[in-house]
Amino acid sequence: MKQFKYVQLANTIKMQIDDGLWLENDKIPSIRELAATHDISKVSVQKALHTLEARDVLFVKNKSGYYVSHQNKEQHSYTAPAKFSKPKLIDIPEVFYEIMERGAAFDISPNRFDHSETSNSLLILNRHISRSVRNNPQNNALYYSEPQGDKALRQQISKHYRKRDINVSDNEICITSGCQNSIFLALTATCNPGDIVAIESPAFYGVLQLLQQLKLKAIELPCSFTQGLAIETLREATNKYHIKACILTANFSTPTGAIVPNGEKQKIVALSAEKNFTIIEDDIYGDLGFHSNTKSLKSFDTVGNVIHCSSFSKSLSRDLRIGWIISQKYYKKIAQLKLIHQLSTSQSIQNGLTSFMSDGSFERHLYQQRKTLLLQRNQLTNSIKAHWQIPTKFTIPDGGLSIWIELPKKVSTISLYNSAVSEGIIITPGGLFTSTDRFSNFFRLSFAHPTTGHRLKAIVRLGEICKEMLRG
Repeated sequence: MKQFKYVQLANTIKMQIDDGLWLENDKIPSIRELAATHDISKVSVQKALHTLEARDVLFVKNKSGYYVSHQNKEQHSYTAPAKFSKPKLIDIPEVFYEIMERGAAFDISPNRFDHSETSNSLLILNRHISRSVRNNPQNNALYYSEPQGDKALRQQISKHYRKRDINVSDNEICITSGCQNSIFLALTATCNPGDIVAIESPAFYGVLQLLQQLKLKAIELPCSFTQGLAIETLREATNKYHIKACILTANFSTPTGAIVPNGEKQKIVALSAEKNFTIIEDDIYGDLGFHSNTKSLKSFDTVGNVIHCSSFSKSLSRDLRIGWIISQKYYKKIAQLKLIHQLSTSQSIQNGLTSFMSDGSFERHLYQQRKTLLLQRNQLTNSIKAHWQIPTKFTIPDGGLSIWIELPKKVSTISLYNSAVSEGIIITPGGLFTSTDRFSNFFRLSFAHPTTGHRLKAIVRLGEICKEMLRG
């Protein structure tokens, strides 16, 4: 949906603050200067500044102007250690498969009989898909979709990315069965068994699973819980080891929700060109920024070193199993690999998604989804603050789906998982996000669902279990 000018300006100022253009207690330009610089009215500038003041991004000094507030007062700040792990093969713990079998990676208290009201956008999506199934049953039943995916859907995805300043042709996009499938294709196209792949630490456990399957060596690069991977950490690793690829979620990474500042993103992409390694960008949360559009690593790519991967799983529906991969340099090889591993993608679902996107329904859904997720993030963090009587730190991300919680070192979150699961409470222990012995007292919680009803009771009970473990 088209944004008002004051919203665009508010988002621009917020991104500039995030990128360090203005620091805490810095005075930002006057209303007159901002109006002239951005060619908008003073009234719009005032509305933008009032919006940022309401979000505690700015504060006013009487007769002086607007200044940058202390950002994320309760945010769990963290400076990554200087050392990174040595490259090694991955061994996934059994508890990972147990959690996945429970189907609860993003739900603290899964309830198969939860009759919460279905969102209007999902009802509209189902109507588009149903219409697609009815329109071409014979053709869909007797013919495969081309390996690259339906051209009309690829054109809609290309159009969507232009709103995020990513200019890609539909001929660079290949439809896949999800973001993890996209990352698998990217790794298979660029790496051979035994190659070294740099990953974030903590890392998405799905990436660890892929590296294990493909017999690739991982080097874990410690990351800030709020600002992700720093360029100097990556540069040091590339100076020491021959890194073939780097898998990076620059926007709201799981489990922390960290977002890499735009300046660091640009430097990371430049380093990939200098050192000649491939960046595999997992941008599955890129559309879920609460207050502004995010910059993708791909938007800084001028030589084709970034392979961009995403899907509809987190932004729309996990049931669709439709993702995509963007690459010009490796496009032909990726399409061939998809033909081998997957052959084709459902034409009915692709056609339904195409019409869902083309009539603006996807943009309207994202607009509402961001507001809903922000509300649910606040529900979750406020519930922890209100009900947990233990020392706790956690991130407060500005997008995505999850927070990263640190408990006292005495508490093992694997033990916490085992205690909680017997009561129907599911957490994701920190040990699943690394192949090292780190993060044993950390775990991830998601705000994909509201913290109300039985989920609020689960949060309260989880705090009680933590307190009992500390006493023991």
